[in-house]
Amino acid sequence: MKQMQREVDEYIGQFKEGYFSPLAMLARLTEELGELAREVNHYYGEKPKKVTEKEKTVEEELGDLLFVLICFANSLNIDLQEAHDRVMDKFRIRDRDRWTRKEESQ
Repeated sequence: MKQMQREVDEYIGQFKEGYFSPLAMLARLTEELGELAREVNHYYGEKPKKVTEKEKTVEEELGDLLFVLICFANSLNIDLQEAHDRVMDKFRIRDRDRWTRKEESQ
């Protein structure tokens, strides 16, 4: 994760404009999430693509969403690895008995 954040930071660092403001970043994240939702609906839902629509993939849209999420974190100096580790600890503790566990194979 740190490598991805570094790579995005190096890319954005080439430009005078730098990162967008937090509010603009949130708008971009929302836009990308909408594009992902549209692709998921095309592939797994009831809404087929129009013949005039450009072919995109869920993978491509997830990549776009990840890029903007990393930009957002970088712009706020948030270490996504640390954020991930904290949330996983929370889920391991809070939800340890919430879901039915798979049987362990012997």
